[in-house]
Amino acid sequence: MARFRFSMTSKRFSPPAVLAAIYAIFIFLGAVALRLPWSNSGNVTFSDAFFTAASAVTVTGLVVVDTGSDFTLIGQVIIAFLVQIGGLGLMTFAALLLTMLGLTIGMPQRLVLRDELGQTSVSELMALVRIVVIVALAAEAVATVILMTVFVPEFGWAQGFWQALFHAISAFNNAGFSLFADSLMGYVANPTVNITITVLFILSGLGFVVLADMNRQRRWSKLNLHSKLMLTGTLFLILFSWLMFAILEWSNPATLAGLESDGARLLASWFQAVTPRTAGFNTLDYAVMEDSTTVMTLALMLIGGGPSSTAGGIKVTTLIVLALATLAFFRKQERLHIFGRSLGISEIMKVLSLTSISIFLVFVGLFLISLTYRGDFLDLLFEVCSAFGTVGLSRGATGELDEFGRVLIALIMFVGRLGPLTLAFFLASQVRPKVGYPEGKVFLG
Repeated sequence: MARFRFSMTSKRFSPPAVLAAIYAIFIFLGAVALRLPWSNSGNVTFSDAFFTAASAVTVTGLVVVDTGSDFTLIGQVIIAFLVQIGGLGLMTFAALLLTMLGLTIGMPQRLVLRDELGQTSVSELMALVRIVVIVALAAEAVATVILMTVFVPEFGWAQGFWQALFHAISAFNNAGFSLFADSLMGYVANPTVNITITVLFILSGLGFVVLADMNRQRRWSKLNLHSKLMLTGTLFLILFSWLMFAILEWSNPATLAGLESDGARLLASWFQAVTPRTAGFNTLDYAVMEDSTTVMTLALMLIGGGPSSTAGGIKVTTLIVLALATLAFFRKQERLHIFGRSLGISEIMKVLSLTSISIFLVFVGLFLISLTYRGDFLDLLFEVCSAFGTVGLSRGATGELDEFGRVLIALIMFVGRLGPLTLAFFLASQVRPKVGYPEGKVFLG
């Protein structure tokens, strides 16, 4: 058997650094491809192409040009391809291809793949890769067929098929790219579109580790702790945000109150409640929503979905561990307990580090972009949080950014896709302390 090697995983380059380099290279290549004459209508600059490629590879969905009209069919296919490989993982595709060719994947490549899939071990990685690809292709195929029942009668067979396929790929990968200028606002009361699209990004947002565990165990009692936390946390966030969105927007004539029936209002509430945790599609205009709804949406975008998923944010499990750690502190408990399992100090430290880095990145990004942005501050905060959570929802500020703002938003999307801890591990160096110090006491709170 041939053995696949590349020198970038030597001691000089850590797996996070290799992963970041691979994503950066694909963003640049995607920008070049989108800038070609046959990929766009002629009104797309390299800056537009670069931002679109960065948004596609990081599966965010923020746009500075209209995907449906400013890019040709070839350009749209390139965007869909970038979304697919960006969502499922560049190393995932590489590993699958090498396996199909009969090539053995060495330990350096498995380390990079481990980091991309968010795992702590290299064992059973290839089994997880196969599950990722099978679930993705199967879900997108089924969703395409279902969406064709809506789009084919409206656009015809060829265009209707492409509309269905593009939106299925975008939805499953939590990208939020749409071929319609107003996203899916024209289908706000269509149950087929609403339910199909939301099921796709909820499914992929759980994380492929959870899906694999559910397929393997089939019983709640047999699921591992991570799966139980993700399923219960996701269910709670969906139900809570669905109820809150309906309450906050029910009497707003620009959103829910402007719909014809209570059923349409509930359906729109469902869609807008689910999509902020990294999907990026919308059936209502976020720019005209109540400030309270916007604040809730900001929180949901920062939370995101699950680890080893196509979602961004600090992740649902991080939020749960933070809440458990807070309760444990007030109860004077040294370990966290849930579902008959306990979590130690290492998990708590990782969660605190992830949250701290995330907050720092959001505030630094917000500060730097505000130096040149002259629009509404809430709109800018919304865009920054959307970029960090790789969500793609917008209140219109992205299109008004200058080149400096675009670059910063692209960097925030890049970090959000890789994960803040990946950046931290890339920048940090592990040094063993040569001197031990006595414990000190600091007064907090």
